[in-house]
Order: sequence, then structure tokens, then C-alpha cells
Amino acid sequence: MEERRESTASEEAFFLQQLEPSPIESPSSDAGPEKQLPDLPSPPHSLGLSGSGHGVAYYQPYLLLTRPYYQSFPLEPLLITLPITTHILSGLALRIHRRNGNLKRYGAANLSISSRLSKRLKVWPAVSWTSASGYILAPLVLTHAFVNRILPWVYEGGSSGVGLGYVAHGFARHPAIAWTGYVALVATASGHFVWGAARWNGWVEAGNGEKAKRRWWVINGVAIALAGLWMAGGLGVVGTGGLSEGWIGKGYDVLYSKVPLVKL
Repeated sequence: MEERRESTASEEAFFLQQLEPSPIESPSSDAGPEKQLPDLPSPPHSLGLSGSGHGVAYYQPYLLLTRPYYQSFPLEPLLITLPITTHILSGLALRIHRRNGNLKRYGAANLSISSRLSKRLKVWPAVSWTSASGYILAPLVLTHAFVNRILPWVYEGGSSGVGLGYVAHGFARHPAIAWTGYVALVATASGHFVWGAARWNGWVEAGNGEKAKRRWWVINGVAIALAGLWMAGGLGVVGTGGLSEGWIGKGYDVLYSKVPLVKL
């Protein structure tokens, strides 16, 4: 009988220990003044968004939040495709209109093209640096849209799987082409945006006076600052994101291999 009581008591103690284990002992004071918390990472020293220590995976959700606005119908055509197309076509139409005005002004409307060339008549308006940057920017934007929107739509049925990781994979796999194209796109776009806004608002001074020179330096400084900020932020994330592993990276390689004219 006594043995049964001892057995029952030991079983109760065992179950109580399972339900409420003994508290964790505090570290001994003899351990010395060692830190109980892990060391914090050293503060970053690089510029751009990468200076926060976050990578592509951190910023990917923010890109996904904006997709309903720029990758959905009808917002994408209304906010992106239609404004860009209208801007390009209106610029070309304006040049043709000015050219026709020059033909009437100088009485060359009835002359043939060969006669105009033989007389070296300059009927087309001069191409400004803003217009030239726009003509350079147009194929760069089309290439960007083709690689990031059209290719995924043709071969995968959409661009839901394309994000910052896709772009970062391209930078890591094809650095020369990716960096050259990105720098050209950002630099040309920054100059075109800033100078276009300055001309539209009448901030560009005509002539070669001191005020015109100062204004020229200010506008170019703003364009360079915009390009630098854009590159530091963009390249700081996608330029250093690295390759994607596994089947995701293989899918990205298949998409990049479909780019025509360039063997990727």
C-alpha cells in the first residue's frame, strides 16, 4: 500500500512538472559583463535606398502596392501609354506644323523636294537639346516597356511574376547591358524632364547674358541632382540585388533569352 502511494505521488509530481516546468534560471553573475543582446549591425555608409540595409525583398511589397494603378486596365493606358503617345505625336505634329509655316513664309510650298535641297532651303525648325533628348528617350522607354511588360505578357500571360527581383537578376546576369541601358535611360529622362519643365514654365533665358548663363547652370544642376538621386536609389536596390535562385531565376533567364537582337 505504501509503495502504491509513493508511485502515485511520483506520477503526480511528474505530470505537474510537465504542466508547469521549473522556471529558467537567471544567468550567473559570474559570467561577467557580457551583453545579453546581439550586436547591432554597423550603420551603412552607402548612398541610396540601399543605405537602409534593406534589399530587393524589402521594397518588393511597395512596388506591389502600386501595381493596381500602373498595371491595370484602364489606369495603365490612361496614366502611362496614352500620355506618352500623345506627347510624342504632338511633338512631331508641332514640328510638321512649323515646317509648313516656313514653307509658306518663304514661298517654297510649291517647290519640289529636289529644288529645296539644291537651294539648301532650311524649312525644318531647329532641333533643341530638349527635343533631341526626347527622340533618344523614346526608344529607351520602349525597350524598357518591352523587357518588363511585353515579354512577360507574351510568354507568361502577364507580369505578375515580374518585380524588382526580375530587374536585379538582369543586372547580375547581364551587367554591361543593364547598367548601360539604365544609366542612359535615367540620365536622358532627367534632362528631358527638367529642361522640358523649365521651357514650359518660361524659366529658360534667351541669349548669352549673365542671367541666361546662371539659369543654364541652375537647370543643369537640378537635372544632374535628379539623375543622381534616381540612380542612387534605383541602382542601390536592383543594381546590387544579385541573382535569383531556383526555378524563379531559371524563369527570369528564359524571359531574358527572348530579347531580340541581343544574345542574352
